[in-house]
Amino acid sequence: MKHKIKTLIQLAALKAYEQGELRSSTILPFSVEETKTDAHGDFAANFAMTAASVQKMAPRKIAETVIKYLDDNGVLIAKTEIAGPGFINFFIQPTAWHSIPDIIHTADRQYGASDIGRNQKVQVEFVSANPTGPLHVGHGRGAAVGDSVANILSFSGYQVEKEYYINDSGRQINTLGKSVFLRYLASQGEKNDFPDDCYKGDYIKDLAAEIGLREGDRLTSVEEQEAIALCARQAAAKIIAGIRQDLRAFGISFDNWFSEQSLYDSGKVNAVLKDFRKKGLIYAKDGALWFKTTAFGDEKDRVVVRKNGLTTYFASDIAYHLDKFERGFDRLIDVWGADHHGYCARLTASVEASGHKRDQFNVILVKLVNLLRDGEPVAMSTRAGEFVTLQEVINEVGQDAARFLFLTRHYDSPLDFDLELAKQQTNNNPVYYVQYVHARIASIASKARKLGLKLTDRDNLAISRLTTGEEIRIIKLLARFPEVVQHSAETMAPHRITFYLMELAATFHSYYNKHRVLVDDAALACGRLYLIAAVKIVIRNGLALLGVSAPERM
Repeated sequence: MKHKIKTLIQLAALKAYEQGELRSSTILPFSVEETKTDAHGDFAANFAMTAASVQKMAPRKIAETVIKYLDDNGVLIAKTEIAGPGFINFFIQPTAWHSIPDIIHTADRQYGASDIGRNQKVQVEFVSANPTGPLHVGHGRGAAVGDSVANILSFSGYQVEKEYYINDSGRQINTLGKSVFLRYLASQGEKNDFPDDCYKGDYIKDLAAEIGLREGDRLTSVEEQEAIALCARQAAAKIIAGIRQDLRAFGISFDNWFSEQSLYDSGKVNAVLKDFRKKGLIYAKDGALWFKTTAFGDEKDRVVVRKNGLTTYFASDIAYHLDKFERGFDRLIDVWGADHHGYCARLTASVEASGHKRDQFNVILVKLVNLLRDGEPVAMSTRAGEFVTLQEVINEVGQDAARFLFLTRHYDSPLDFDLELAKQQTNNNPVYYVQYVHARIASIASKARKLGLKLTDRDNLAISRLTTGEEIRIIKLLARFPEVVQHSAETMAPHRITFYLMELAATFHSYYNKHRVLVDDAALACGRLYLIAAVKIVIRNGLALLGVSAPERM
């Protein structure tokens, strides 16, 4: 609808220029937006204000001239008004909206899809939690965001691959091995001091017990580093298996699981450091090797090889992201916790240093989740091993509620997640509120079929009966769905879909409470059935982008 109005304005402006009533044929960019109140029409265009600089005329005069040459014959536009400094308000003919349900029914599962991505190859890397413990509730938010962004981009014409980066090398894995080994020794009756920097929590004891069952007391007589390395490998493998299982339960599958250690085994870390040093981007100072990230906008240079000869995580991350580009991706999207914000500049610098553009690399920073129960905070401490796991949340509230609620706010804002609210089957629970629309329409469809009426039969007379303000309001909202999806793809913001679905659900509930669908008037009943079937399609498509089911009954 916006595109049609924009085209009508452009044609009117060119006609006015040909008739000598506008001074220039240049059309500067302008917007057509939905109005906030029905009193101002359906859409407002700012053409007159943007054109004032080239037309050398007052905006209101430009608006009057454009309206004069609008050639629509009343098919689309019922009337126009000039508002404020020169906005053109458009009131759309009610019948013009009647084509929208047809478009939705025809497109069905593809309604809202587009080709704006032009098959650009995009990789979305998310979760990527260190295999040093189970996923907790905070990882769940990042998982929901990353998976939904991937879904939305794929629906918008991008070729998307989802990846989990396994940090199976370095200090944290060694700390995991040490933590498990010390618990193993304790289980064998050897007393030891458990350092504060080791991982705590019952899961470490469980891992140690499993190793004890497999190895017996053998590890008490081998070299300590050999024992720690064995504990690290076995514990990490067990944790990764648990992470895979938790993510499957959360409705998430990855196209690829990439090992950090493989970058060292293949020599790619050393190769990229050697190449950057040859190019003068890495230099020696104070016994360490530094990457000249300041040359690419970072606040200071960064160490890639420490004085002790060990590489930093930054070194392997440089190699990892270069490897991504070498695999043919046009654009990389990483989903990180907000505590990694200071890491963005240096990694962006490495991308640019490797010969790629800065805008080919995007980072989504996801803020913390405040876990509540009946409004009261649930105490958590990752260091002390006291945290609520993602699996516990899924078991308590279900996959759908967890995913939807994680996406009810923009990821750059903290999120309050109330476990008791997530379980409620009331309108206070956002996911229940939206899913219930889908289930209610399915129930109405079942009743309609028993009456001999069909939900998706198109009938001109029936559609023409959709004239109430509430019906037009629903259709207008349905028409907006493709635009919402596109904006979500462009801004990597899945919460836009969530907000839209809650607005559509509220609009439907309001309509349903005021108007009966299965009225005695058969034509009107068929028209309303056709409309609500379109609502059902959009609810289903929107929920699918969020990784949430659309139940037929609740």
